[in-house]
Amino acid sequence: MQSFRQKYIGTRAFYRMVLAIVIPIMIQNAITNFVSLLDNIMVGQVGTEAMSGVAIANQLIFVFSLCVFGGLSGAGIFSAQFYGADNQEGVRGCFRYKFILSVALSAAAIALFLLRGEQLIGLYLHEEGDAARIAATLKHSLAYLHVMLWGLPAFALTQVYASTLRETGETALPMRAGIIAVFVNLLFNWILIFGHLGLPALGVVGAAIATVLSRYVELVIVAVGAHRNPGRFRFIKGIYSTLRVPLSLTKQINIKGLPLLANEFLWSLGMTTLIQCYSVRGLDVVAATNISSTISNLFAVTIFSMGSATAILVGQSLGANKLDEAMARAWQLLAFSIFISVCSGLLLQIAAPLIPRLYRTEPHVRSLAASLLHIFALCMPIMAFGNSAYFILRSGGKVFMTFLFDCGYTWAVAVPVAWCLAYLTHMDVRMIYLCVQLADILKVVLGYVLIKRGVWLNNMVG
Repeated sequence: MQSFRQKYIGTRAFYRMVLAIVIPIMIQNAITNFVSLLDNIMVGQVGTEAMSGVAIANQLIFVFSLCVFGGLSGAGIFSAQFYGADNQEGVRGCFRYKFILSVALSAAAIALFLLRGEQLIGLYLHEEGDAARIAATLKHSLAYLHVMLWGLPAFALTQVYASTLRETGETALPMRAGIIAVFVNLLFNWILIFGHLGLPALGVVGAAIATVLSRYVELVIVAVGAHRNPGRFRFIKGIYSTLRVPLSLTKQINIKGLPLLANEFLWSLGMTTLIQCYSVRGLDVVAATNISSTISNLFAVTIFSMGSATAILVGQSLGANKLDEAMARAWQLLAFSIFISVCSGLLLQIAAPLIPRLYRTEPHVRSLAASLLHIFALCMPIMAFGNSAYFILRSGGKVFMTFLFDCGYTWAVAVPVAWCLAYLTHMDVRMIYLCVQLADILKVVLGYVLIKRGVWLNNMVG
């Protein structure tokens, strides 16, 4: 029993350190997702087709967001380790790499959505005999997507600043910027969706404008805050004196980072493919999955925030060449993440039948959303283990292993299960969703074996 405590339960000082990092991230993510929930409810007041249209457009933008996350993560591995080794010039090189990549990804996404947006949205529209609903959903989705394109560069650049700040131990500034931004989003949602304060009611277009405004507010706050404190954030001094990244560092980041970019792109594409498989059961399923995913994301912030903390703390230990400490932190962070996910899952079980009632949609849509939430809550510990294992493996730079563990598993197991059940059977979407979630048990076993073997223990900057 003592051995179990030593392996999986840390000291009070350890948990104070973890909470100092994870709480600001968690607060920011929780507020962001709470406002997304309110945003979702507001859009839902316009109608089920409007809500479904926005949900489909956001699935496409989700792929872009994960590409940014994955692209920056490769450089982020080095940023955390450079910071652990007190190499500020190394951190600057990583920041510049992120900046260039974020501009390129934004330009590519805008071009793709402008040229192929309608065809991509059409993949989610399955409703036999109701052409009017399909046309209305497509119209709302396109209108929302075209406005949202203006905010993609701001989102990407914000992630460049925020991720680097977090990798160097600063979580408060990105948290403050995120909190202010989401309240700006909420305020302008209320004004522009419904036409308050003498302005016209713009519906889904108003929701998109509000989101774009909030993106630029967040960027200004986090960038100005960083540049006004070069003494505190030492890497920021002279950050734009050149955009040149040393060739040796570029090669290192590309070797580690491009597989991560491919992983996030293919993983997010896998997630959108799962939604597309569920959508075969009709537009009401699209609406229900939109409701359930918005609510579940609010309760899952604990899991995703712990993933960020795991990457930072394990990465810093590896950068300082404290391999035994990195292994100890990995197990303790993994156990803590599972404990938190159980608590969050219990709360979601209680809230599942209540929150969907806030949506102005058909009763059967609300009932389906509640059922999906119950399933998600039940499977949250499985998700927590997989998420933590991913960040532990990634922190040591084992990107090919990470690629197989995350994206490879999604396309080899989850997507085929969903596709076969959706297209080859008449199984209810609830059972399809449950089977897909439970398939991740195999991923838990695989993650445990990889972590225990310690193949990820790697100092890349020492």
